[in-house]
Amino acid sequence: MCRAPPIDKYMWLRDLRMASPSSYFRVLVNNTLDVLPYIYTPTVGKACQEYHTLGIATRGLYLRIDQDKGKILERLKAWPQKRVRTIVVTDGERILGLGDLGANGMGISEGKIELYTAAAGVNPAVCLPVCLDVGTNNVKLREHPKYKGVRAARPPQKEYDEFVQEFMEAIRAWQPHTLIQFEDFGNTNAFRILDKYRDDYCCFNDDIQGTAAITLAALLAALRVTGQRLADQRILFLGAGEAAAGIATLISYCMTRRDNIEPAAARQRCHLMDSKGLVIASRTDLQHHKRPFAHSDVPPCTTLIEAVRAIKPTVLIGASAVPNSFTQEVVEAMAELNARPIICPLSNPTSQAECTFEQAWKWTNGRVLFASGSPFDPITDAQGIAHHPPQANNAYIFPAVGHAAVLTKSKRVPEELFLVAAEQLAAMATVEELSRGHLFPVFSHIRDISASIMASCAHYLSTPTPTGPGAGQRLAPRRARRHVEPARGGQRHRLRLHGGRHAAVVHGPPAGAGRREAARATHVGRAVSGGCVRR
Repeated sequence: MCRAPPIDKYMWLRDLRMASPSSYFRVLVNNTLDVLPYIYTPTVGKACQEYHTLGIATRGLYLRIDQDKGKILERLKAWPQKRVRTIVVTDGERILGLGDLGANGMGISEGKIELYTAAAGVNPAVCLPVCLDVGTNNVKLREHPKYKGVRAARPPQKEYDEFVQEFMEAIRAWQPHTLIQFEDFGNTNAFRILDKYRDDYCCFNDDIQGTAAITLAALLAALRVTGQRLADQRILFLGAGEAAAGIATLISYCMTRRDNIEPAAARQRCHLMDSKGLVIASRTDLQHHKRPFAHSDVPPCTTLIEAVRAIKPTVLIGASAVPNSFTQEVVEAMAELNARPIICPLSNPTSQAECTFEQAWKWTNGRVLFASGSPFDPITDAQGIAHHPPQANNAYIFPAVGHAAVLTKSKRVPEELFLVAAEQLAAMATVEELSRGHLFPVFSHIRDISASIMASCAHYLSTPTPTGPGAGQRLAPRRARRHVEPARGGQRHRLRLHGGRHAAVVHGPPAGAGRREAARATHVGRAVSGGCVRR
């Protein structure tokens, strides 16, 4: 691509998609790594901020609380797409680390839905981005003359909940076997909505569960380098919102499964820090999602460096959207405590990152094991070896997990599925890749990676839940991992996108699988007609 500002490339790609969908998807599928920064983070953040001024022809479906309440099913039935299997929906309240962007949040739904095609081979004809436009508390935005959303503050909780419930029920009535991915809802609503619908709908929240899975995968891959147990880690989070709580929940769950420690003891390995300091039991202002991680065995700390010195963490994770908060003093303290400090500044876009890869590398003398939410350039050491900072990009996880749920017609997306995906991804980097800083295989192989993760997830979803003693311990990541090794003869897992159809193909069915399970694991990406992609 030419040397144009990123937002211009974003607009050029949108124009190409409208003018020539087949050309656009050919570019997207065959040049995913190059295109990703312009359809997703970091550029999508700026696109959402300026969405109302860019003259964008929206591709998705807006459902307005002031016009569509009581009519959502009618709106869906009138939508030109008659077969939808994957929905990404936002209410725009917490777009990345940029705050309440209201109807401009449609940009995040449009960006995320494209990754189902780019990463997992999902036919774009069955994908639908949605924005629930319930207003915005961003007064400056809603009063802008070009703002097209509801020009009102966000509604009371009861009215909001009724609108969301109508949406969920309407989707089920319209397209019963549809995956719903919640994206960039505000902290309070994100947890409430997920808790309310997760057991009855095929849905998940990517900010809570997808972020948790990719971070856990980074941590497990880093522990392949250090040779340590997950249960022996002390993990400090800067940030205590939906991302941090989701990550801590999955990490502690993984500790319980892998190392057979009690759930309460596993949660005590995770320390959260919000704007008021460490989350400790003596505080009376804790939101419900923070309480499971409240400690009674650590002193109150109001600054990050105090917390690092008190807790002596082996892992430092940033989910704060506070740029440059991993200061030189903090990072050097981590390096004093650990031979290979694990540091993950996850906040995005890039302007919100807690530190850069260059800073972490310099302040630890190159000893850092690093993963970030936004991309950073590689660093070449004194020996001329390039070290590539892995991006803990949710796109490694959510397209494969979501599409596996669609293909198996799962009625829900169980929490265990994110552990299956994380363990599968963590095991995929080669020793050589790990030595160069790649905690994951490079993203240019995303379709191979997604095929492998989809196979693991589909196998898990297709395995009947056992009953009787020990049933609660069912989990299949390690067993599934054995089933998705590349086929003999050096063939890799691959996605086929051609001839108006798509399929993810994983060579070799699970050993001992029945015909139905073998078919699901072998042909995970069951062909869907009507596509426009050719490779």
